[in-house]
Amino acid sequence: MTRYTDLLAAIVATDTGFSAAVTDDWKQGRTTYGGLSAALCVEAAQRAFPDAPPLRSAQFAFVGPAAGELSIGVRALRQGKSTLFAAVDLVGEQGVATHGTLTFGAARESHVPAHVDVPCPAVAPPDQCEPFHKGDTSQAPSFIRQFDFRVAGGARPGSGGPPEYLLWIRHRDPAATSLSALIALADAPPPPAMALFTRFGPISTMTWSLDVVGLPDDNDDGWRLLRSRAETIGDGYSTQEMHLWDAHGRPLILARQNVAIFV
Repeated sequence: MTRYTDLLAAIVATDTGFSAAVTDDWKQGRTTYGGLSAALCVEAAQRAFPDAPPLRSAQFAFVGPAAGELSIGVRALRQGKSTLFAAVDLVGEQGVATHGTLTFGAARESHVPAHVDVPCPAVAPPDQCEPFHKGDTSQAPSFIRQFDFRVAGGARPGSGGPPEYLLWIRHRDPAATSLSALIALADAPPPPAMALFTRFGPISTMTWSLDVVGLPDDNDDGWRLLRSRAETIGDGYSTQEMHLWDAHGRPLILARQNVAIFV
């Protein structure tokens, strides 16, 4: 497999931005896995604006397939004293594949006391949880082999249970510790609407909005707890909320997705 860090190391600066080559083991069918597309957008923006403050929020539209040689264009929409808004386009052989709007913001002092109300579920540690994918995975998307998934609760695809997953997840590449690696990881599980599938068919993430509310410690073990819950399913679409915590129960990413269902 092509490790995440090796894939990032192969990104090349060009006259118009950056170029990236995605190997087959990072694909979902013939297109680049959506979480990686978003991560490449973030990585390119951080390289284009190395002095930007921390990423606070991002919105991604997965417009089309990200196939072939990929180019990444980055431009500033507005830059103030403490914030930077940037637009990123990931372009494949069929045109724009992913469009991202990224918001960077410096920390500032405030009289408002800190408040966090994202309680982490109490679950068994990863080494006491069974693998999420069982049996033959040869027909599964190639990219799932880049990650380790453990069931901490909730349902599985096709189980008929409530459409909610509770999973421990981590990169198999132990060096994948960057912010873009965290974003690539946060989209790894399939949509929880698939728990209600009576037969399997294609799905496609349409949009993904996320807020970065924390970063893991430098020396943690890489495990993240993800809860993904479908809120609505109908008319061939599903909306879902996603919360990601580190192994100490601290929230890292809060997100929402709209997913198209073709079955």
